[in-house]
Amino acid sequence: MVTRFLVCFVFAVAIASVECNLEGDALNALKTNLADPHNVLQSWDPTLPNPCTWFHVTCNYYSSVIRVDLGNAELSGQLVPQLGSLANLQYLELFGNNLSGVIPSEIGNLTKLISLDLYQNQLSGEIPTSLGNLVSLRFLRLQSNEFSGTTPLEVFQLVRYGNLQILNVSDNQLVGTVYRTNTTGFAVTEIIQDRAPK
Repeated sequence: MVTRFLVCFVFAVAIASVECNLEGDALNALKTNLADPHNVLQSWDPTLPNPCTWFHVTCNYYSSVIRVDLGNAELSGQLVPQLGSLANLQYLELFGNNLSGVIPSEIGNLTKLISLDLYQNQLSGEIPTSLGNLVSLRFLRLQSNEFSGTTPLEVFQLVRYGNLQILNVSDNQLVGTVYRTNTTGFAVTEIIQDRAPK
């Protein structure tokens, strides 16, 4: 009986360690893809057992990453698909930087995400439809970027069927105009979208 318990315990620890290493690998992939003029990512050491001791990273009780706070850090570069493997991530705060390129569709894998703040960057392309998978999302702030096309219907469905309270895609190059506050029961969703002047 004791042997069986020890085997189960070692197996559980091994799984947790692998998950933490995968999260560290994902964040390290982001770090290597970014220019960091103020060394805010200096503590992000991929040789550590997990990223929970890194600055700007918060973990839960199980040493799994739940928050990445890198707002106004003057980072430049592109987001990486590996971020989609942060299975327990709840807050991704990368606002006020100089990020460019597209939002990887893999971000739609972050089903526990509560807040996605990518505003005031230079992100472009279309807003991925996969963001419609973020059923726990309450705050989606993508304003002041260079997105084009339309806001996907899948994202608007989060207003109707999800927990989304704020959807701000203003100051982009999106087609269409929506200014609406939707009240359903006690939930209020503020949707802000406009078309940037040509």
